[in-house]
Amino acid sequence: MNGNNHSLSNKFSNIIFITGGTKSGKSEFAEHLAKNIENLSYVALSKINIDDKEWQKKISLHRERRPKDWKLIETTDLLNTLRKEVGPLLIDSIGGFVMESIEKEDKEWSKKKYSLISHLMKRKSITVIVGEQVGWSLVSEYKIGNTYIERIGDLQKRITKISKENWLAINGRAIKIDEISLEIPT
Repeated sequence: MNGNNHSLSNKFSNIIFITGGTKSGKSEFAEHLAKNIENLSYVALSKINIDDKEWQKKISLHRERRPKDWKLIETTDLLNTLRKEVGPLLIDSIGGFVMESIEKEDKEWSKKKYSLISHLMKRKSITVIVGEQVGWSLVSEYKIGNTYIERIGDLQKRITKISKENWLAINGRAIKIDEISLEIPT
């Protein structure tokens, strides 16, 4: 499959969304789906923190897995990246977008969220998005944790609605949820 001529249907958009829990295989599956897309840019959404050795180890594993011909964009500014980049993208992961705005008031967050959805809907090239599935376990005792859970849950529900393919990675397996689910009316 390449960025302009892929075999996937054009039901909604050119978005493929993969969600899953920690260590579920979501990033690996996204990379597998994108491996034959020509001229792909890999958008790594996270802050660079050289003091966090565990995070650096995780980033190194991701780098080692990626094909060498993928362009790497390391950023926390997804909206600006979507404005500038017209080719195919793999965004890993959308939680970085939520974290970048975690301190913002609800009204400002809502504007950013809708701006993101608008930019994604306008994209002509394939866009593979990885997202963290949270909220299946303990509820955070901290406000910031609950804000993150609520914001990412709402954002990912909106991304799912505009995606042509939606996948759930769980325990190293990928399930195409569009084929076995019904949309919940809202």
